[in-house]
Amino acid sequence: MKKYLSVLLLIGLLISSCDKGSQESVSTLEKDIQELMANMSIEDKIGQMQQVFDGFYPNDDDLIKAVREGKVGSFLNVMGADRISELQRIALEESKHGIPLLFGRDVIHGYRTIFPIPLAMASSWEPELIEKSMRISSVEASSMGINWTFAPMIDVTWDPRWGRIAESCGEDPYLASVYASAMVKGIQGDLNDQTAVAACAKHFVGYGMSEAGRDYNTTYITEPLLRNVHLRPFEAAKDAGALTFMSAFNDLNGVPTSGNEFTLKTILRDEWGFDGTVVSDWASIEEMISHGYAANRKHAAEIAVNAGVDMEMATTTYAENLKVLVEEGKVSEEVINERVANILRVKMKLGLFTKPVSQHVSVDTILAPSHLKVAREMARKSIVLLKNESNTLPLPKDIRSLAVVGPLANAPHNQMGTWVFDGNGDDSVTPKVAIENLLGKRMNFVAGMEYSRDKSTAGFKEAINAARKSDAILFFAGEESCLSGEANSRGIIDFPGVQKELLIELKKTGKPLVLVVMAGRPLGIGDEINMADAVLYAWHGGTMAGPALADLVFGDYSPSGKLPVTFVKGAGQIPFYYYRKNGGRPSSPEDFTHIDDIPRNSKQLSLGFKTMHLDYGIAPLLPFGYGLTYTEFQYSNFSMSDAKLKANGTLTVSADVRNSGNYEAEEIVQLYVRDRVGSITRPIKELKGFEKVHLKPGNLRKVTFLIEPEDLAFFNGNDYVIEPGDFDVWIGPNSDEGLQGEFSLE
Repeated sequence: MKKYLSVLLLIGLLISSCDKGSQESVSTLEKDIQELMANMSIEDKIGQMQQVFDGFYPNDDDLIKAVREGKVGSFLNVMGADRISELQRIALEESKHGIPLLFGRDVIHGYRTIFPIPLAMASSWEPELIEKSMRISSVEASSMGINWTFAPMIDVTWDPRWGRIAESCGEDPYLASVYASAMVKGIQGDLNDQTAVAACAKHFVGYGMSEAGRDYNTTYITEPLLRNVHLRPFEAAKDAGALTFMSAFNDLNGVPTSGNEFTLKTILRDEWGFDGTVVSDWASIEEMISHGYAANRKHAAEIAVNAGVDMEMATTTYAENLKVLVEEGKVSEEVINERVANILRVKMKLGLFTKPVSQHVSVDTILAPSHLKVAREMARKSIVLLKNESNTLPLPKDIRSLAVVGPLANAPHNQMGTWVFDGNGDDSVTPKVAIENLLGKRMNFVAGMEYSRDKSTAGFKEAINAARKSDAILFFAGEESCLSGEANSRGIIDFPGVQKELLIELKKTGKPLVLVVMAGRPLGIGDEINMADAVLYAWHGGTMAGPALADLVFGDYSPSGKLPVTFVKGAGQIPFYYYRKNGGRPSSPEDFTHIDDIPRNSKQLSLGFKTMHLDYGIAPLLPFGYGLTYTEFQYSNFSMSDAKLKANGTLTVSADVRNSGNYEAEEIVQLYVRDRVGSITRPIKELKGFEKVHLKPGNLRKVTFLIEPEDLAFFNGNDYVIEPGDFDVWIGPNSDEGLQGEFSLE
């Protein structure tokens, strides 16, 4: 017993020592910031609050002069390791205060080694691999002098029309929060290391709820919805140590987010204690004039700086107006000091005052074989198998002939996806190339269409002939990268062009038909799924999309991805998300009669008065969390440690998962909970956990989840609460299926 107490005492002393050391480190940091600022003029401070883009100054002489005079705190899109190193050297050695620069770049899902788009990476349900992918992105970017990236983008969205869904982690706040943490850790790594890059959690906040999916549009979000859904990934990013945040373009409930004191001050600073930098999105401060919230540029600067934006991106409302605003008493110098301290704190945490300024591009860094290997694995695990009728897949490697058809089978740039400023299509290995490397002349390639939006059928005949002389068809369809991403919203989310018409003609050949969809959003592909024998949703898979697809098509691996977003039947069903609320008249399949089956003289009363669309029905095309493999997984033996969860207790929930098929594969086991009665209405299901298990044929694994009272907390409009009551719980393969139990929280 004495030995046990001694160990506890020693641990206590160590913790106390660590806490003391941490406090001293923080005190030293803050002391350094204050000492530096004490010698800075108001002009020097405002200079730190300005981020300019490459080309902002007419020539390099003016640019260098601005750095020497301390008029720039950060650069955006300055390229070239030597150029960045020289500018950093000038800032450190020749400027008045020797303050280093932040060099920002949109490294969203890869620098030169391009990983799948974030929505695709979210389909892997593998945060460790996502973290590794983002670390590689930073290693490559930092070798070129970049020390700040505007990622992760963690806006939750329910609208596939919104182009920026491609950059998101999907529809679920829990899953997005897990990924937010992983991406921040991957981007930043060890801040003491030369490869550290500051992460930027964006867009704060509510941007993904833009009306009608139109980018930059208005958002209306109640406070319970804001706190229970949209803020959660951002708080996870903050807890993971994100050094910076970005204010969004949208107005939130009538107040533009770059001038929103409730989100930027009350929540981010006061409640969460965030002490890093908030940067505006490109020109979002000036755009408050267009919103009708600021009268002019001077007014916009006043609103933004008082609300909590530390640094202005691209525009110059701060540089031109802050000094006058201070002199007029509309902005206090204390506010300016707070904003500048937030910027200097990030630069010091990154070690920019002491790290070497020279950057050396290594042949082992850019497009390193180890990086490409991870990119291939990430792409492979991001692909979702949506259908596999009669075990069409995998195809045999000794297949006599295979038709590879479609506008996206050999589109190296498009497979990289949106936001790839530094990616090079020449680095990409397309599906056509990867399959040709395996099959040689046994592959018959005909694009059939020049690009996804092509409306010409001139290439159909050659494609159909290739299909007829082949044993199977791989049809690569979807949308080009330019159709998703920022400003690329769509009102119709079906296949563009005449891709569907070509698929119809290929189906007529009677050959096994595999549809591979490459896209930046969930598309409305109900008819296409019905026509195909097998469907792989490959998203935009990055540099190694081709080899990753070949790995799955020919059975070297089984698909393991699952959907991070609900697939709707068409744009008219939007929004449709799994954790929607029940409503007062929930419907069941028995309530539904399709519009085409309603008798001509039917009275409305006979249709049931339930919530539904007469044409779409009550269910989506595919549910959140859905995805198949080449094997079958059986769930059984659901059990709980108790039927009651005490206020300070833990509930264990488990189920057996068996691989009952013939292929070694991975299954993503998901935990869902429903709070039956709340002080505000609660979702029909909420994801509360998941685990990926790897099983050989015949093997079984007991998968166990822990539920604590904190997992059941929510914001009810007044406060965060944990309310006693009855709950349902499921363990299953997706949000629609699973073994069910119930428990009560005391």
